[in-house]
Amino acid sequence: MSEVMFTLDGTPQRATAGVTIAAALISVGVRSWRTTRVEGRPRGLFCGMGACFDCLITVNDQPNIRACLVVIQDGDVVQKQKGTGYE
Repeated sequence: MSEVMFTLDGTPQRATAGVTIAAALISVGVRSWRTTRVEGRPRGLFCGMGACFDCLITVNDQPNIRACLVVIQDGDVVQKQKGTGYE
C-alpha cells in the first residue's frame, strides 16, 4: 500500500493513500478534531457517512470540510477546527 504525507496542526503525519481524512486521523490516534461553537465540546467521527456535521475540519485553509467524505491527499494541510472555522 502506498502512503501520503500530510500535516496535522503543523505536525507531519502519514496515512494510507485512498483513505478519508477521518480514517487518516483515526489511524494516527486522533479521535477529536473539532470543538463546538457554543460550549467548546470535542467532536470527531460520528456517523461516518456525511449525514451529520460532527467531523468538520479545516483542510488547506478551507474550513468546514466533512472529514468522513474527503480523501486525504499528499501534502494536505489539516488543522483542527474551533467552532465555525472562521474564528
